[in-house]
Amino acid sequence: MTQKAQPVLSVITVVYNNVKDIERTMLSVLTQTYTSIEYIVIDGGSTDGTLQIIKKYQDRLAKLVSEKDKGIYDAMNKGLALATGDYIIFMNSGDEFYAPDTVKQVFASGEDADIYYGETEMMDAQGNNLGRRRHAAPEAFTWKGFKYGMSVSHQAIYIKRALVEPYDSKYQLSADIDWILKAAKKAKKIVNVRRYVAKYLVGGMSKKKHRQSLLERFDIMKKHYGLLPTVFNHAVIAFNLGWYWLLNRRTND
Repeated sequence: MTQKAQPVLSVITVVYNNVKDIERTMLSVLTQTYTSIEYIVIDGGSTDGTLQIIKKYQDRLAKLVSEKDKGIYDAMNKGLALATGDYIIFMNSGDEFYAPDTVKQVFASGEDADIYYGETEMMDAQGNNLGRRRHAAPEAFTWKGFKYGMSVSHQAIYIKRALVEPYDSKYQLSADIDWILKAAKKAKKIVNVRRYVAKYLVGGMSKKKHRQSLLERFDIMKKHYGLLPTVFNHAVIAFNLGWYWLLNRRTND
């Protein structure tokens, strides 16, 4: 009996002038025990030494592009266009796979899912563990599950390449939500691997430009769920956020 070939995972890292974190991210990919990985790095024309670090590992990369881009999602689309694997995951500069055997464990079941997903641990700029994201990964994920917030981060979701589309360039901060929703709508089989699969570096652009991010998220939700349900769902989100803040304030007092 012929053993089924293990799926090829295209890991894409997008970076621009992040000399502090790029090597940590790259090593989390390059030290994976899973062997069928196609690693693609898209650099936005860094000038701070980032490119020199990337080139230390160039012989272990499937593809490297270093040129100016029109923003993070333009860079991520360049990575998508180059990917040839069965599945896609983005592990952008500053983020990491949770452990060296993470990818191996994700595919260990051999379930041939359209999407695999897991839990994400947050960390600060010093590498300190900040615990699980506020939105815990749901027991069962469908496209409808994002109506109260992004419950699965893009570092923790493995999507069949056949399901993905380019990121919508009209969104500058929240296109990943739209991208995941589009793929999840097409998915027939979504598997929760029930483990931590990624470490996420907090404090990205969506935090620095919070109002723009919220407006984009509302527009995306309205497109997928309709206007009135989105207004209602945002009221629920606001209540949950306030309750979460109140509970944590009491805990910290």
